[in-house]
Amino acid sequence: MKLFSDKISGDEMFSDAFEIKEVDGTAYEVDGAMIVVSDGDVDIGANPSAEEQADALENGAQQVINIVHSFRLQATSFDKKSYLTYLKSYMKTIKNTLPEDQHADFEKRAAAFAKKIVGNFKDYEFYIGESMNVDGMVALLNYREDGVTPFLTFWKDGLKEVKI
Repeated sequence: MKLFSDKISGDEMFSDAFEIKEVDGTAYEVDGAMIVVSDGDVDIGANPSAEEQADALENGAQQVINIVHSFRLQATSFDKKSYLTYLKSYMKTIKNTLPEDQHADFEKRAAAFAKKIVGNFKDYEFYIGESMNVDGMVALLNYREDGVTPFLTFWKDGLKEVKI
């Protein structure tokens, strides 16, 4: 199993237990799912029926995104201007963690991918790691074309991969 952690904060962001797609050599899109959790529940991997989920919600349970819940990601918010300010600083920090011969390629890929994000800015929700380190990675939550399947986008070069 592989665990992906933020290079800056050290926070665990996701694992390969989820479906991962690499995008443009720059980011990972990790598919999630909506799950129902309540206090004291232990996830054993069973899929409850729709009636069980409806009953659980009536009894104080919450519907959450499994990746956000499992890795204790914290919701945060940005307007476009503040996100661009954050992204500029974050990209500079990540670039400095890479070997110098990779800087130009990283800047080119990151700029192109950032342009896609900014073009669809209103479609995203933002999550940071459990430590809430404001210098760390901000994961981007969006939904697939079906409008139901959540996925999170993580900057590939901002992650370190650990085999466990």
